[in-house]
Amino acid sequence: MRTLLILLFGIIFVWMIVMTALTSIKMPIWNAFSTFGDNPWATATLWDAYFGFVTLYVWVAWREVRFSPRILWFVLIQLLRLKNTDSPSLLPTSRNG
Repeated sequence: MRTLLILLFGIIFVWMIVMTALTSIKMPIWNAFSTFGDNPWATATLWDAYFGFVTLYVWVAWREVRFSPRILWFVLIQLLRLKNTDSPSLLPTSRNG
């Protein structure tokens, strides 16, 4: 399992270095602020965020031996995204739509 984790995180690290380099060639980050949603830095940021979520959950799942605590941790991590005024019933729906 340790080898698999090293491989996974190594791939993520290399991917993020390549994405950052390619994105920097297309547009330096200091030129990206005015039209953030329409430029490659938005894509790079999303990849970084999603890999961060994967990293956190894989680490938690690796630390937990049994299946039920893994599911509980997944639910708790998802609940952390809620605002104070939100309820858990909002999780499966889109917040923007």
